[in-house]
Amino acid sequence: MSTEYQAKIAALRERHEQLLRKPNVPEEFGNGIYTRYKNPILTAEHTPLEWRYDFSEQDNPYLMQRIMMNATLNSGAIKWQGRYLLVVRVEGADRKSFFAVAESPNGIDNFRFWEEPITMPEDVIPATNIYDMRLTAHEDGWIYGLFCVERHDDSQPDDLSAATATCGIARTKDLKNWHRLPDLKSKSQQRNVVLHPEFVNGKYALYTRPQDGFINAGSGGGIGWALIDDIEHAEIKDEKIINARHYHTIMEVKNGEGPHPIKTNWGWLHLAHGVRGCASGLRYVLYMYMTALDDPTHVIAQPGGYFLVPQGDEYIGDVMNVAFTNGWIADADGKVFIYYASSDTRMHVAVSTVDRLVDYCMNTPEDGFTTATSVETIKKLIEKNHKNG
Repeated sequence: MSTEYQAKIAALRERHEQLLRKPNVPEEFGNGIYTRYKNPILTAEHTPLEWRYDFSEQDNPYLMQRIMMNATLNSGAIKWQGRYLLVVRVEGADRKSFFAVAESPNGIDNFRFWEEPITMPEDVIPATNIYDMRLTAHEDGWIYGLFCVERHDDSQPDDLSAATATCGIARTKDLKNWHRLPDLKSKSQQRNVVLHPEFVNGKYALYTRPQDGFINAGSGGGIGWALIDDIEHAEIKDEKIINARHYHTIMEVKNGEGPHPIKTNWGWLHLAHGVRGCASGLRYVLYMYMTALDDPTHVIAQPGGYFLVPQGDEYIGDVMNVAFTNGWIADADGKVFIYYASSDTRMHVAVSTVDRLVDYCMNTPEDGFTTATSVETIKKLIEKNHKNG
């Protein structure tokens, strides 16, 4: 290897190392609910150089990227052996997504990918694409990953955009060796399924998002709930909607559970996404709600409107105007790390606490679904502040 070629590689590695070590800093002003951090925590440029470059001068004399990466997004999250781990959806330039683990010592910066991507075993019918894993450390002792499995809809052979979605299920003890279980059986398409961390009436419980089609919810009414007898042969037989869509709201078109809920002394904290149509396409935002400890299907609080939306550069990317989450981590001290992707391109973190999120859910006015009720809610707050002024 020539000295010049070695120098090019050294410069490449130094630039990459500077990116990985770049400290993240909190934004100075916020909404009091959470603190956003300024820098994305993972981008396509964070992926290991060995995934992208052939470092043989003979085979790659121009030091080209042989395999380009397009995005890092929609990461599942878990605290494991004292480290903050994300199972990241990495998308290559070929539009295929795969899973890879990135870890951080503090949850806000210095994320580094493990040496190799995850090798996910196939189901009986191979998938074209897999993505958006939700991680759940279940009380049965396994760590489960539930993710979307996409295949071409062969009932429409002439339409190359026609697709079907099912929920893939895998489990692991070390996040390296994954045991694939059969895909979830369901009458509807399921792109967005989350495993509840505890047994409910001795059964596994799922949060679902039933859809008539790959993109359109159709008759799917919102976030569903289903109990499963056998996770190794999971099948939805009965499903009910526990968090419905509503006209002229942030969840008019679709809504779905993000990561599995966090258990608190006051109830289960839920983080979800809502979708509405606008002039520029579909707008994805995040919202929260709470359910009862003794009945995770019973909503006890739901703040009106969105919780988090894209801001600044987050609006720009492969799919504009999107905030999406399927991972958060609650530390033992009550701190909560919220991991979200912006515009299907990069990963970010916002930090809050359990106490703040419970306060937000329990004391923020609900959506009254009309302009008149919104105005009355604002006037009540004005009146209260005048009295306390």
